[in-house]
Amino acid sequence: MVKNFFRLAIRNLLRNKAFSIINISGLAIGMASAIIILLWIQNELSYDRFHTNGDRLYEVWSNDMVNNTVRSLVNTPEIMAPGLKNDVPEIEQVSRVSWDQDDLLTVSDKGLKAKGNLVDSSFLSMFSFPLEKGNVKTALSDPYSIVLTERLAKKIFGNEDAMGKVIKVENDENFKVTGILKYLPNNTQFDFEYLMSYDYKSMKGYIDSGWTGISIRTFVLLKPNTSFNAANSKIKNVIVEHSGGRAKTTEFLYPVSKLRLYSNFENGKPVGGRIEGVKIYGITAAFILLIACINFMNLSTARSEKRAKEVGIRKVVGARKKSLIGQFLGESIFMAFIAGVLAVIIVQLCLPAFNGLVQKQLFIHYGNIYFWLAGTGFILFTGILSGSYPAFFLSAFKPVFVLKGTFKKVNALVTPRKVLVVLQFTFAIALIICTLIVEQQIKYAQGRETGYDRKNLGYVHIQGDIPKNYELIKNELLSSSAAAAVSKTQTPLTQNWSSGISMNWQGKDPNTKIQINRYTEDGDLVKTAGMHLVQGRDIDIKNYPSDSTACILSESAVKVMGFKNPLGQIIFDNPINWHVVGVIKDFILESPYEPVKPFMIKGPKYGGDVIHIKLNSANTTAQNLAKAEKVFKKYNPAYPFEFHFIDEEYAQKFSDEQLTGTLASLFAALTIFISCLGLFGLATYMAENRIKEIGVRKVLGASVANITALLSKDFVKLVIVAIVIASPLAWWAMSKWLQGYDYRITINWWTFFISGLLAVFIALITVSYQSIRAAVANPVNSLRTE
Repeated sequence: MVKNFFRLAIRNLLRNKAFSIINISGLAIGMASAIIILLWIQNELSYDRFHTNGDRLYEVWSNDMVNNTVRSLVNTPEIMAPGLKNDVPEIEQVSRVSWDQDDLLTVSDKGLKAKGNLVDSSFLSMFSFPLEKGNVKTALSDPYSIVLTERLAKKIFGNEDAMGKVIKVENDENFKVTGILKYLPNNTQFDFEYLMSYDYKSMKGYIDSGWTGISIRTFVLLKPNTSFNAANSKIKNVIVEHSGGRAKTTEFLYPVSKLRLYSNFENGKPVGGRIEGVKIYGITAAFILLIACINFMNLSTARSEKRAKEVGIRKVVGARKKSLIGQFLGESIFMAFIAGVLAVIIVQLCLPAFNGLVQKQLFIHYGNIYFWLAGTGFILFTGILSGSYPAFFLSAFKPVFVLKGTFKKVNALVTPRKVLVVLQFTFAIALIICTLIVEQQIKYAQGRETGYDRKNLGYVHIQGDIPKNYELIKNELLSSSAAAAVSKTQTPLTQNWSSGISMNWQGKDPNTKIQINRYTEDGDLVKTAGMHLVQGRDIDIKNYPSDSTACILSESAVKVMGFKNPLGQIIFDNPINWHVVGVIKDFILESPYEPVKPFMIKGPKYGGDVIHIKLNSANTTAQNLAKAEKVFKKYNPAYPFEFHFIDEEYAQKFSDEQLTGTLASLFAALTIFISCLGLFGLATYMAENRIKEIGVRKVLGASVANITALLSKDFVKLVIVAIVIASPLAWWAMSKWLQGYDYRITINWWTFFISGLLAVFIALITVSYQSIRAAVANPVNSLRTE
């Protein structure tokens, strides 16, 4: 029985080689696309879900009323963690986690920059980052301990055992390696190369003991079988109580397992996040696989006439409908198995490129039993889905009509085959429309006026000996003609590290909180960054010594503060009064898709962490960088020279949208290709099926153009129907997507027109080859059998 089944399946494959190749190719490409997307989805869904204590791990968030709306933040006071451990009995452990810091690690004469965090000693017990060497309970108990990842240990020590070795951090103090972490998994929010103990910062007296300053993240581990609601209610007013009412925030616990996918908040409530993208890609994977299955259904039913007599004879000799259904389903599963093997090969070949695109390390775990179970289920599902309609369609033939040759129905206006073709192209056209709209949105935001000149502008982080040699470095950069202007600032112009809601000025409503972004400079920022002064002047500490407490406001800040004459106004930002000396045009510091926020640039009272450099346009970039590197090496020899271009970092702000656009383009191309495979197969079959009709028409004088149009128009009609259905669906989907951007395009009618035109053109190209081939064939050969 089984032997006979395989003999029939293989015989049908070989008998119709062209259709078999089209069917298997379409299925393989569809399955490969779905597998790659499902690998990405699985990675996203598994973020930080591998921790043993994952169901008890939470991060502390804060809600604060700003500009009459609730703003949710992950920043917390440094003093909060030990306070929660003492005050909330439901909490088993706590750990502070600093924001990423990029430090120089030196062993002997070898130094390299690495990214790390300060954490409490309990961090390794709370989270399941396995230690290759060391003890999770004691690895960070000493203030001068440091834990390295295996990758970083190999970078620094090569094949030597790093345990117990001494590393100098920031050319300052020595730390002992007390643990080696395995490679971090690619499905965690953490991205450190080393960990240091928060006890070091405490020992040095660097901890901010106030409850109003928010500068780190705080994680807690609840005790087993404890009440989440009880713990959540007890931390709600912890900052208000400890700050004596000066801070008005409320705190809440948020599961670590949800941070990746559900981290968007509106008015204090979670409203989704990356999960929306996961859902969209899941739907895309399902539709791509469905389209591949539709190809199989269409081609199988189109070839029904070829197998009709087989069905009729088998029914006459006693075959039952169930056995026929089983035969046809088995054949489709057999083809799905072949396609599945090809799909895995395609995935392996394409994964490196896809990983580079999405910046992940996705892989197929062949040693995992769940992979084989999921793979088997995936092939069975695909085979049954693609073969179900043909199986029931073919097995339903009546033998008496089949053997008389009268089983075919008159061409109907609506048939399952036409519906399936329309469904295929509906999704393909919708993806084309979405791709065009995403590209328009990206270009719209990229064309937005930034408020400063990014050309030849970059920055260097202040580290090592730069602070004490800053004036010498600045003067030599200018005198060497490497730089046209230099300014020391708090942060890069593409990032915001500080904002305040407690500022006061004359005329402000004391009950209103307004968020003002804060920045610092030591002078010449307007010249260095090419900003536009509206009123007053730039900060100038040399000519105006009092400018150490001067400030510049953006136009938005002037507006929200209600100043008619801003120059000379005093703004109190605890504990200093700042006097306004200038007003600049708004500039984009954060997202180019959002409205520009009110901004205040302070004088050099608090110093800065970054040196912005405007390279000299009279020289080449390479010449300027060579001169600058020489200057920095002279005054800061222990640190590598790293120059960051502002235009490159600004371009990174579009990376998520560009990835969305690239993936949409890729999936649209795949969908069109798979759909066209099916269309090509159908056109081939239709041309073969109407070969005698074409011969008669040619004998009666029909031209090649007439016959080509005859064979193509039915397919074009179906594509036009798909355009009509896809357009409103795509408009609705993209309207919802664009709602996530304050600065967004208006969807134009020509987007749908171009997409439809492109779809019609692709369909015509696909079917025209077979149509023209049939039209130019010699009618003598077509009619010879008559």
